[in-house]
Amino acid sequence: MIREYNEIAEQVGSRFCHNCVLAFRQRACDNATHLTFSQMRFFGISLHVIIALFFAVHAVRTQQNMYWLLVLFLFPGLGSVVYFFAIYLPGLRQSRGARAATRAISQLVDPNRAVREARMDFDRAPTVANRMRLGAALLDAGNAAEALGHYQAAASGPFSSDPALLQGLARVYFASGDASSTQSTLEKLFTVHPLARQQAEPALLYARALAAMNAPGTRAAFETALTSASDAAPRCLYADWLAAQPDEADRQRARELYAEIVHDARHWPRHAREHNSVWLQRAQAALGQ
Repeated sequence: MIREYNEIAEQVGSRFCHNCVLAFRQRACDNATHLTFSQMRFFGISLHVIIALFFAVHAVRTQQNMYWLLVLFLFPGLGSVVYFFAIYLPGLRQSRGARAATRAISQLVDPNRAVREARMDFDRAPTVANRMRLGAALLDAGNAAEALGHYQAAASGPFSSDPALLQGLARVYFASGDASSTQSTLEKLFTVHPLARQQAEPALLYARALAAMNAPGTRAAFETALTSASDAAPRCLYADWLAAQPDEADRQRARELYAEIVHDARHWPRHAREHNSVWLQRAQAALGQ
């Protein structure tokens, strides 16, 4: 009899312990679920606030109407969505980086689109303007030989002294490796349009043409290009030329120009760093950085 009572007690105790374990596990799961839900809810609220703060900073920096701050802080979730589509996304599409990315994607997907469209326009209306546009598209596509033919044909007519035509022709000559013709074309441009000598692109192209021939006046041409520079290209190319000179003073000047580029790059905005990335890398390589 006693043994039967003991067996019954063991069974009841086992069931009681088992029920206790199950109850404890269920309670733990409920607590974990509640904690996880609370954490997710807190994370969601924090994320809304962070996004709203980001757009609020953007609104202040871009001088948007101040009511956007009220919308973002009163309705951080919905306000952020509205601000993104109404203000942030249109502005992003107009940014320099977005335009560059769009051009890069278009070039990757359809690399001959610009040439094809320019050729169609020229076939429909073979004007000087359309011929120049086709020549520029061909040059950008790497077809300098065909581009040269179009620019020479355009330059043989009544618009032979047009500044844009002469500058485009000089670009094609330089891309074709004809530095002498580049020099003579730019000198004609400077004669008919003296202000072009102080403009960044023709001034630098003239200095590069003289440097390619190691002609007298190269140093002065680069110094002129420096005064009208709009980016780091003139300094870097001038430094490249100076570094190849036999005079130690020239090589020291080259190192100073490279160092100026690296120093100034620390203060460039993002679009300037992207635009001058090639010249910055060349300067860093020349300094062994």
